[in-house]
Amino acid sequence: MIYLDNAATTSPKPLAVRKAVAGAMQTAANPGRSGHDLSLKASEELYRTRKTAAALFHADKPMKVIFTLNCTAAINIVLKGILKSGDHVVVSDLEHNAVMRPLHKLRERGVSYSMAQVIPGDNDGTVDSFRKALNAKTRMIVCTHASNVWGIRLPVERLTALAHEYGLLIAVDAAQSAGVLPINLTDSRIDYLCLAGHKGLYGPMGTGMLIVNSDTVPDTLTEGGTGSNSLLLSQPEELPDKLESGTPNLSGLIGLRAGMAFVQEHQPEKIAQHEYSLVQRLYRGLSSDKRIQLYTEEPRPPYYVPLISFNLKGTDSETVAQVLNRSGIAVRAGLHCSPLAHRKMGTEGTGAVRVSPSYFTGSAEIDRLLMTLHTLRV
Repeated sequence: MIYLDNAATTSPKPLAVRKAVAGAMQTAANPGRSGHDLSLKASEELYRTRKTAAALFHADKPMKVIFTLNCTAAINIVLKGILKSGDHVVVSDLEHNAVMRPLHKLRERGVSYSMAQVIPGDNDGTVDSFRKALNAKTRMIVCTHASNVWGIRLPVERLTALAHEYGLLIAVDAAQSAGVLPINLTDSRIDYLCLAGHKGLYGPMGTGMLIVNSDTVPDTLTEGGTGSNSLLLSQPEELPDKLESGTPNLSGLIGLRAGMAFVQEHQPEKIAQHEYSLVQRLYRGLSSDKRIQLYTEEPRPPYYVPLISFNLKGTDSETVAQVLNRSGIAVRAGLHCSPLAHRKMGTEGTGAVRVSPSYFTGSAEIDRLLMTLHTLRV
């Protein structure tokens, strides 16, 4: 099977990740819950993972790295842990349901939001759109770093500067960018970076992170055992314990550390360069087929990340994906949990076929996809 659905989860995982998970399953104990050597070693392994994440994203303190189930959980912690009745939020018109569904729920608490238009290839226009969406009650900007449907990249560094100019907070959904685009929290000053462990960081599914880069720490969504201050019924205030309750996914997080080490070794810029070369090859091949509908310009930095979504004119995207699957090619079709992004391009009725390579994808696999599409009959 040719796997081109890496925006959903990368596959295969690096050998080092698989070995790390298997090793942890054989030897790991519960971190922070006991005083014996195996528990202490497990706590050390968790701290090493925090250090690796802090180094990769240039966070000032490893203890501000919060482990979560996934990027969605990290986003929920930020939105539901900070926003109060009367607060207003500005989002982009490309947001994933990981942002929009929590905000929709928060409307019950009196939280409102406005939508800013992202103008592909025009960062000045995008920033101006966000500025115009602010009002006196705005508390936070929440935006994706890159669209999971169209690959359109937002100027999050400039949006962070905009937020701080008005005394606001900013949370960035980096599910599609982490591991591919360099992210420097020291330079950008993004307040909350929400991360998926299983995509561009090449970790296992069921891993994610929230990096808190602000003095404003979200309130808790869950409370419980942390292995610290056990006599107190109140949740500890210090990080990471405040936002981490219960037994962590230690084997997954050790695997995530191996994935981040893989990214550090191969360098996000070089990984991105490889993936850009593949999607540009695909884009040019698709452009020559009059049956193919493309929706964006050729993916290039700094305005896009390396993924492409398209349609076969007159054909539902799910049908195309099913035919490709029978030909041994795995892609993602439908709405990609991002109806806003599809409304923006007018594809909410048909969805789109998404192709997303990884470090392990080769040009021969892209050529095989192109050949199959050119001869496709549905």
